[in-house]
Amino acid sequence: MKQKVIRVGNSLGVTIPADFIKNVGIKAGDEVEVKKNMDKNRIVYKFSGVHQQLPIAGNFLKRR
Repeated sequence: MKQKVIRVGNSLGVTIPADFIKNVGIKAGDEVEVKKNMDKNRIVYKFSGVHQQLPIAGNFLKRR
C-alpha cells in the first residue's frame, strides 16, 4: 500500500488507511514504536496492544 507524506504542523506524517485500522484494530491514542533500517531503506511500525492471529494459507497443511 502506498501513502503520501503530508505536513502536520512543523512535522511530516503518513496517514493510516481506514481498512488497515479496522483489520489491525488500532485506535487514536495507541502508541507506535518506529524502527528504521537504513541498510534496507525501511521503516517498521509496531503498534502497542495489537494482538492479531495471522491467517494460515489454506494449502499450508497439504504441503507438509
